[in-house]
Amino acid sequence: MWDYTDKVKEYFFNPKNAGVLADANAVGEVGAIACGDALKLMLKVDPATEIISEARFQTFGCGSAIASSSALTELVIGRTLDDALELTNQDIADFLGGLPPEKMHCSVMGYEALQAAVANFRGVAIDDDHEEGALICKCFGVDEGMLERAIRNNNLTTIEAVTSYTKAGGGCLTCFDRLEETLVKVNAAMVSEGVISVARAYQPGAFDPRDARNKSGKSKPVQLGAAPARSEIRVPPATHPAPHVVSPLAEASAPRMTNLQRMRFIESAIEELRPFLQKDGGDCELVDVEGDKVLVKLTGACVGCQMAAVTISGVQQKLVEKIGLPLRVIPVK
Repeated sequence: MWDYTDKVKEYFFNPKNAGVLADANAVGEVGAIACGDALKLMLKVDPATEIISEARFQTFGCGSAIASSSALTELVIGRTLDDALELTNQDIADFLGGLPPEKMHCSVMGYEALQAAVANFRGVAIDDDHEEGALICKCFGVDEGMLERAIRNNNLTTIEAVTSYTKAGGGCLTCFDRLEETLVKVNAAMVSEGVISVARAYQPGAFDPRDARNKSGKSKPVQLGAAPARSEIRVPPATHPAPHVVSPLAEASAPRMTNLQRMRFIESAIEELRPFLQKDGGDCELVDVEGDKVLVKLTGACVGCQMAAVTISGVQQKLVEKIGLPLRVIPVK
């Protein structure tokens, strides 16, 4: 079970500055819903002074992602863009009283969104676009630029740490070789700059999660750096229009099943959640299943709710817990 601080819980249950900022003139978007995490940061900046007067966010992800995004908006309001750029993902985590290691990627996502928003305001390009050559982890949309920044900003020297901070390598692991190459390259540069010692720098072959993948005879992805047991955080019905559930991915081992059995499991899991949503005027219906994509339709109070993304995340993780296979829940009209 992850140990969340009271401030993380506060900023999850009662997020500050959530929603759309209609007159934003600086917008940064990182991640993708298909990857499991996405954040849109909107800022209102005074063109003359470059002071951030307002900040709002929309995020798709777990409770830590919501708390980190909300904390980021609180941190940047009142700062100039140059001052805001001095903030690091660790500042976001510190503001919340700390984050579990497995959730540090949420603070990194906030840092990346801020960089993108400032670049958008100034009309400059940043080196984190997902061109085929730059994209390293396709499962979570992590490119080389983001990896290098996370490694440098946080003095990362292990594959496990890189996965915790970026999620890269936490899926199918086809990216592992490039992930390792990047860590070796950046650590070598950090050694030459005197940032870390030679002893701390990552050595090629020091860790290969692919070796652990088939020990049990199963081929499901290994979640690096994750604890084996997880617990649910439920948002009280009085807090939001619908009871949104965040259930962090639990290690699961499921027997092989036919496509029909799999679809019935998915339908059953969604049916278990529907009464909770219907109680507060919302609903979630299964539309279709396409490979690892589960298409659902939100109706009632869930439509347009600022926390609808958390509902989708809760449904997705409920399915993963029940079936034991990686699935992506995607809302459709």
